[in-house]
Order: sequence, then structure tokens, then C-alpha cells
Amino acid sequence: MTLDRAVLAFAGFVVLLGVGLSLLFSPWWLALTAFAGFNMIQSAFTGFCPAAILFRKLGIAPGPAF
Repeated sequence: MTLDRAVLAFAGFVVLLGVGLSLLFSPWWLALTAFAGFNMIQSAFTGFCPAAILFRKLGIAPGPAF
């Protein structure tokens, strides 16, 4: 798995987790989904992605985007 795919998979997981937790516990969990969406948008414009930095430190091979 490349770094790009790991970041996309993690972002998808966070979005689904936020939606699931909001359905089960509290609508305030949608803030997690909003944060993930905001982070994806800012990463598209700036190229800065905290998840990519973390995954790179964990030794995941870089892909074409990160």
C-alpha cells in the first residue's frame, strides 16, 4: 500500500467513523467528519497533510501525490 492510498483510506475511515458515532451517540460527532473534510480540502490546496507525515514516519512507501 502506498502513502496516497493509506491517506485516502484513513480519511474515508474517519468520515465513516464520525457518521456512525453521530448516529449512535450524538450529532456532535459530525464535527469529526467536518474536520476530516476540511483537512482534505486544505491538503488539496497546500499539499500539507498531517496523516501523510505520520504514515511516512511509520515507513509506508511514498506514492505520486505525497
